[in-house]
Amino acid sequence: MNRLDTKRRAQIVHCLCEGMSIRATCRITGADKKTVLRLLVSVGEACAAYQDGAIGNLTSKRIQADEVWSFVGAKDKNVPEEKRGQFGVGSVWTWTAMDADTKLMISWLVGTRDAGAAWEFMQDLAGRVKHRVQLTTDGHGAYLSAVEDAFGGAIDYAMLVKLYGTGPAEAGRYSPPVCTGSTVKKIEGNPDPRHISTSYVERANLTIRMGMRRFTRLTNAFSKKVENHVHALAMFFMFYNFARVHQTLRVTPAMEAGIADHVWTVEEIVSLVHDEDVIILR
Repeated sequence: MNRLDTKRRAQIVHCLCEGMSIRATCRITGADKKTVLRLLVSVGEACAAYQDGAIGNLTSKRIQADEVWSFVGAKDKNVPEEKRGQFGVGSVWTWTAMDADTKLMISWLVGTRDAGAAWEFMQDLAGRVKHRVQLTTDGHGAYLSAVEDAFGGAIDYAMLVKLYGTGPAEAGRYSPPVCTGSTVKKIEGNPDPRHISTSYVERANLTIRMGMRRFTRLTNAFSKKVENHVHALAMFFMFYNFARVHQTLRVTPAMEAGIADHVWTVEEIVSLVHDEDVIILR
């Protein structure tokens, strides 16, 4: 029985992490669609497990958190009646928390945009930092109780609430609204006004959209299963944190954060999968 060697698996994973769709990856690499999907699952699970253990006991000082929207299967208006309200069909949100200094993606969660998801997300984030941090989020109300429950009073927390106006008359359907200003709300502790910002995490969300075909708007490359959506994110964040050199830092975020001592290769990432999980060729 033939099996995918490390070089071939790395080629497939690299294509997926650089923004190619499943079918485009199949065309470039010559791999079967089922092979690519099975590799996505096995590598995604391995990446999630590795990062869960490696990203912890951090000495972060400033963290920014945000949410990025996507959908699975269909947009909300097209979800079949019998599947409405079922998680994993329609809108899903990826909650992200980034270290503003090292650019490390510390924590993420795929879920709904409600208080329960916010609570789970903040509990995970709080368990990965070692000292008191300054946290900035947007004005989403679900953060308030979630941050309080996770950190208690041991945090300097502020909300940055952006104000949007109506776009110009000639703006198209998908033009973003015009940001007319922002207000700062100090919620807990004594956050430094100079570092109350969500710019870095918002830029990271753009990187997610550009680097993952599943998040690209107006295409049919969206996730069909929420499980694969989660696997793809875990694999992408492994690539982002450990294998891609940040243009400003000149090292990877993981190296800057002190949890890696070298730039990982994609071959190293795929080697996280045990030999018995290596995918067979068609």
